[in-house]
Amino acid sequence: MSDHVIPNSQSRSPARGTAGYAESADALVVQYEEVTFEEVHSAVLQLVPARPGRILDVGAGTGRDAAALAARGHRVVAVEPTPELREHGQRIHPDSAIDWVDDTLPDLLSSRGRFDAVFATAVWMHLDAGERRRAMARIAGLLAPGGRFFVNLRHGPVPEGRHMFDVSASETVELASTHGLRTVHLSERADLHGRDGVRWTCLVLQWESAENSAA
Repeated sequence: MSDHVIPNSQSRSPARGTAGYAESADALVVQYEEVTFEEVHSAVLQLVPARPGRILDVGAGTGRDAAALAARGHRVVAVEPTPELREHGQRIHPDSAIDWVDDTLPDLLSSRGRFDAVFATAVWMHLDAGERRRAMARIAGLLAPGGRFFVNLRHGPVPEGRHMFDVSASETVELASTHGLRTVHLSERADLHGRDGVRWTCLVLQWESAENSAA
């Protein structure tokens, strides 16, 4: 693992979507780590790249997903803007092939190159409509031809002190289509932590280059 955290190339104010996470980091590390990558992404595991490649985990939190993907042989860039969560992640998953980055959507200024997959687990709901448009364009630009965008949408009550929006699957699918991403999976599941009124939409969106689309 790289212990060096790659900073954002430009100074920025804390993202609004990170509100409440620094103060709750110690409790969140327990919550995040009590469920596994396989449980969270059970409906889409067959769509995760089987061959080792480059994967971007946006809003990586404690690195649970990043570590699981690294264990599958992938090189993972873990983007996490909350220092307290990054520090927990580096402590809990010290042997994983993870490059930690201090950055955030919608612009991801520090992330370069193309990725075979991008994960945004419990992230998209922190972006307002304008930020979602910018973020989708950025994600599309980071995917390699045939690359897949795994996004989990949270629905339900907003925890006190958090900055969240209820984003529909239909809006996300439509926005993705304007950037050349087609939907290859859409399903819903209950909340794994049993929170009242909370449910999740699981989407996988695949980007195809003009050459692939014409083939």
